Amino acid sequence: MSELSDTITEAAEQGGRNRIHALVAICVAITATFMALCNVKDGNIVQAMQQAQARYIDGWSYFQAKSTKQSMAENTLALLKTASGDSAVAGIKKYTAEIARYDREKSEIKKEAEGHQAEYDALNVFDDQFDMTEALLSISIALFGITALTNSRWLLWFAMSLSAGGFVLGITAFMKISLHSDWVANILS
Repeated sequence: MSELSDTITEAAEQGGRNRIHALVAICVAITATFMALCNVKDGNIVQAMQQAQARYIDGWSYFQAKSTKQSMAENTLALLKTASGDSAVAGIKKYTAEIARYDREKSEIKKEAEGHQAEYDALNVFDDQFDMTEALLSISIALFGITALTNSRWLLWFAMSLSAGGFVLGITAFMKISLHSDWVANILS
């Protein structure tokens, strides 16, 4: 009779482990799949950030070129103001108009470059959010692995809670809802 009791006890223990292993396997599969989707979206955001940053840099380079041209026009205007004659008067009108045009163009270029910087900053919030998502999901997958080895229920619940936190961050990032923690982003950057 003790042999039957041992067999039943062993089967019950084995069944409990198999349920944990099955749950761990399901959690890992779901977590890894969601993490892969977040990684693809994060890659797309990084590309958009690079494009915004390139446009920002190009804009400020263009602004600087206009500033150089304006400076040359201002110097020419200063020289023409010391000269006399009809050609000097015509030159003064021409360069005064040119300087005004450069001021308008620079204002537009500056506004556009600042818009690209704002676009970059807005995308960076979601890039950080996806990075935090990936960190939480990676840690949870590692803990799921340890859970499979130890059959620890509390560790399973802890890993599931980290995974859930990653899902919340990821879903809100997909929905473009800022759920961003600056102090965590600063630690990860």
